[in-house]
Amino acid sequence: MSITLRTMTTDDIAAVHILETQLFPEDAWPLAGFEAELAQLETRKYWVYEDSGKIIGYAGLCTVLPIADVQTIAIIPEYQGQGLGRALMRELITTARANRALDLMLEVRFDNPTAIGLYESMGFETIHRRPRYYKGGIDALIMRLRLDELDTPEVSE
Repeated sequence: MSITLRTMTTDDIAAVHILETQLFPEDAWPLAGFEAELAQLETRKYWVYEDSGKIIGYAGLCTVLPIADVQTIAIIPEYQGQGLGRALMRELITTARANRALDLMLEVRFDNPTAIGLYESMGFETIHRRPRYYKGGIDALIMRLRLDELDTPEVSE
């Protein structure tokens, strides 16, 4: 494996959208959603993980001070459990702090205990439950990491 993390470009959108529809069939962003996000250079930053030229994960961050928001994060199943999601979250946290955000927010499906466990292990706390936020009537948990209370630039493993 030769896994690298790099900034997402417009050339990546088609491949990322294919993954999005595979990983989140009910909640997938439309292609135009990714195009619009990448066009907002002042407030957005997106990354992709590649393995030998194949995109295997991606994430996006929106920062509108004083808050940063995880727009999306995904790792394909074959690469889950290897610490890539945690490393990607650390990148989002580091970037949000560098942008001087005080809080990092995210929404996660209530029926995704793996993701919830990752976020909680990194210091995120549930601050609200949004009923029927996702298609299929699934609730969302709204989670927050208070960046101004972290002792170090990166969250520990």
